[in-house]
Amino acid sequence: MSVGTSRARDARRTPAPRHGDLAGLGIDPDELPDGLVVADEHGRVICFNAAAERITAAPAAHVLGQRLEKALPLEDIEGRRWWQLTDPYGGLAIRVRQPERNLLLPGGREVLVSARYVRGEPTGPVRRVVVSLRDTEARRRTERSHAELIATVAHELRSPLTSVKGFTATLLAKWERFTDDQKRLMLETVDADADRVTRLIAELLDISRIDSGRLEVRRQPVDIGAAVGRHIQAYVAAGQPADRFLLRLEQPLPALWADPDKVDQVLSNLLENAVRHGEGTVTIDITATASPREGEDAGTSVTVSDEGPGIPEESMNRVFTRFWRGSKRGGTGLGLYIVKGIVEAHGGTITVGRAPGGGAEFRFTLPVAAPAYLA
Repeated sequence: MSVGTSRARDARRTPAPRHGDLAGLGIDPDELPDGLVVADEHGRVICFNAAAERITAAPAAHVLGQRLEKALPLEDIEGRRWWQLTDPYGGLAIRVRQPERNLLLPGGREVLVSARYVRGEPTGPVRRVVVSLRDTEARRRTERSHAELIATVAHELRSPLTSVKGFTATLLAKWERFTDDQKRLMLETVDADADRVTRLIAELLDISRIDSGRLEVRRQPVDIGAAVGRHIQAYVAAGQPADRFLLRLEQPLPALWADPDKVDQVLSNLLENAVRHGEGTVTIDITATASPREGEDAGTSVTVSDEGPGIPEESMNRVFTRFWRGSKRGGTGLGLYIVKGIVEAHGGTITVGRAPGGGAEFRFTLPVAAPAYLA
């Protein structure tokens, strides 16, 4: 290593004094997760950490000692040179910072930049400019996820809304031409499509609440066996053979306090997946889960399994993510993401695996709990 490179490396690791004295705190600038660039009172770079090297793809040894505008040749989206616009060492003496914004590095790569102007005294000359750099990839992924969510929901809404519009317009224009049976069929279709729109909007609201941590759980006593039984009866009434479902209920079960509507939503999603994407018998096992303390129940577990092809091993870790679909048989791919959010809002857990019969097996556990007024 040359003497110049050694000095450059030492300079990079020499933080400026005052509250930014990282060495005094026992922190190496290279340990910081964000890019850190510090320029002295003459506008020359004295610190350029490892994250800044990674984000800018510029070696610290080449950057240290350069003028800030040359070391970080940033431009705004209109192609204007950023340091000439902001003039950190000139301009208003009351400025202390630059808020975070998207700027461009050479080659068009976006980076999030914020800056702090350190003055020895209020309205005094700038002693240091401290610049923070962050990669925009995480933000891009979030924006892509939101855009994909909007596109998926818009696509799913278009079909039922087109149907509703078509049937209602036809009925209004040609009411007298249709028999009562034809009118009933059209109105039943409109009603079913309206229910589908309502479910999609409810899913969108659930996702919003889950992502923001605002999903409310209103705990009440829940008979989980009866809840599963109602879902099975609905499938049988809709034409599924009764012997396709096997409910095994362990007794006694601990008292379950949960949000009955949200538990129904979880059961509905898991059973629908088993019926639609699985094959053979759909088995539902309801058991008490043991507590680490002997003689106590930790909660109630529900396992839903089928005898279909199951979920490929490589897809197991993506099952509870947005837009995952187990097959090409329709759906938004949001159901299991919402199921996981509901179970975790109850303080429970949910897992996926392979059933003894070879199909998919989902198991969720809800802990023993009580409403706040009984706690």
